[in-house]
Amino acid sequence: MPFKTKSRSAALSGQSMASILVQVAVLALVLSGVYFLFQNTQANLTARGIESGFAFLGHEAGLPIGDSLIEYNPTKSYGYAFLIGILNTLLVSAIAIVLSTVLGIFVGVARVSPNWLLAKVAAIYVETLRNIPLLLTLIFVYTVVIGSLPHPRDPISPVEGVYLTKRGVFVPRPVVEDGFILFMLAVMIAGAISISFWIWARNHKKTTGRSVPGVLGGLGVFIVISTLAFLATGGPVGAELPAYSGLNFAGGLTLKPEFVSLLVGLVLYTAAYIGENVRSGITSVHAGQIEAANALGVSRGIVTRLIMLPQALRVTIPATTNDYASLVKNSSLAVAIGFPDMVSIGGTIIGQNGQAIEIIGMWMAVYLTINLLISLAMNFLNSRVQIVER
Repeated sequence: MPFKTKSRSAALSGQSMASILVQVAVLALVLSGVYFLFQNTQANLTARGIESGFAFLGHEAGLPIGDSLIEYNPTKSYGYAFLIGILNTLLVSAIAIVLSTVLGIFVGVARVSPNWLLAKVAAIYVETLRNIPLLLTLIFVYTVVIGSLPHPRDPISPVEGVYLTKRGVFVPRPVVEDGFILFMLAVMIAGAISISFWIWARNHKKTTGRSVPGVLGGLGVFIVISTLAFLATGGPVGAELPAYSGLNFAGGLTLKPEFVSLLVGLVLYTAAYIGENVRSGITSVHAGQIEAANALGVSRGIVTRLIMLPQALRVTIPATTNDYASLVKNSSLAVAIGFPDMVSIGGTIIGQNGQAIEIIGMWMAVYLTINLLISLAMNFLNSRVQIVER
């Protein structure tokens, strides 16, 4: 018996040693590959007279950029131009996340609607958009949808002050007037009061068992106080309407065709995935719970708000987190339609000075940072809706 134990220990020791040797060999191979790539890159940079580093970010860019949230001219530095691209990426991603979430919720609810026609239309939308590459959707929106809009002299105006043309979408521009600071102070106070009311309503229910509409009540308080403050300060927020002048519109805000096409494409594509997440979340709620609530005479609104929605969120949020991250990364396809996002501007910088490694590293760092922040926020939200076992 001792002989067998000793033989087994020796065999195990031999297997462990072999495993360690294999891991060491793999690590050595990986490090050799990294060293080869580093040496090869350095040799190519030297042969082309390119100095590695980020000193080029301080040089004059000379890039014309049509869309920018902050003041820009070609005399600014490469770093400033890259910042313009980051801001454009953040802008289109943030708006697309909000709009795709709203549309996705509507599509997901429509998918499980008892209305046969509505459910089928939603299903066709989901299956079509999910199975067509986003790049094709962007090109279709840019060339066909936006390209088929009329000339600015004969625009489509769905509402007063909004004009749709092939040169872009023209909308009213908010104008700050006297009393705006007092109005914003009143809005912040209204927000604090609303949150306090919601907290009081929740604590009141815990202590007395009597339900108070905290969310709706807080929202009502906020709307009333904000409206009164707006009227008391004489309407400190106005609007500058666009007006046709010469060959184009003047005044207001101009949403250029590239921006509109990218936004519409991202929203339509991502909403199809979010709609499926919402549908999965709704169908994951056991039908018996809803039937029991209906048998007790619970209203449809309370069933949706307190039974269906909380349980559906536990399924919907994790999958939607991935869709938000994908949306941010998919915004890089803006380069195909000429919108100056971070990738488009970075690619132009590479074409001018050849600093490809640095620009690619900056792309990776920015996308990683944005998506990590999205993941942190969504994981926090997900932790708030999960069932805690005690």
